[in-house]
Amino acid sequence: MPAPAIPDELRDDVETLWNFHRIDDPLAPVDVAIGLGSHDPSVAVYTAELFAKDLFPVVVFTGANAPTTVERFPRGEAVHYREIAMEAGVPDIAILVEPRATNTAENFEFTRELLRERGTPVTRALILSRPYQQRRAYTTAKKLWPEVDFLCSAIQQSLNDYVEGIGDPKRVIDMLVGDTQRLTVYADAGYAIPQEVPSEVEAAYDRLITAGYDSRLLPTS
Repeated sequence: MPAPAIPDELRDDVETLWNFHRIDDPLAPVDVAIGLGSHDPSVAVYTAELFAKDLFPVVVFTGANAPTTVERFPRGEAVHYREIAMEAGVPDIAILVEPRATNTAENFEFTRELLRERGTPVTRALILSRPYQQRRAYTTAKKLWPEVDFLCSAIQQSLNDYVEGIGDPKRVIDMLVGDTQRLTVYADAGYAIPQEVPSEVEAAYDRLITAGYDSRLLPTS
């Protein structure tokens, strides 16, 4: 049986959101990498690939659990990411675990606290996340930690390959729609720096909601 795929009639809209949320900065040496916990183990695998290129001396994996991750990572996202990264060659001494964060703001707040407590200076950091989480992660990080120069990256996969790896097109589309909404909602609430959302992205977002991809939307007044 073929793997589930993105419906053909939605592909252009999904690609539009996917491309908008990816930042994929050119890679350069940084003081620390910050691996954001989620349901996606490729974040930890990709972290190990970049560590092997000597781009950073230490990585902080951050994340507790969300309802979507507790079955896959029962001991916490950051804990499991650490184990995946070690299996891929990152030494234990180069990994810090922040196991309390339950949202993106806490990922950065608690990571900042951990690094300050350890006396680790940070002027440039690399955010490693799901491919489509990059823009939202960046806007949150710059709001909460403005003095740091943040780069963003994620596993280099096409949308098709990523969906096949996750095995759940609806989850990916729902998350893309939810992250698009959060860019505006969180900026309006003061939790993130504002981002301009192009009209073609807004139109694709609206059409995907109409098509029923709304499970990750936040309630709004």
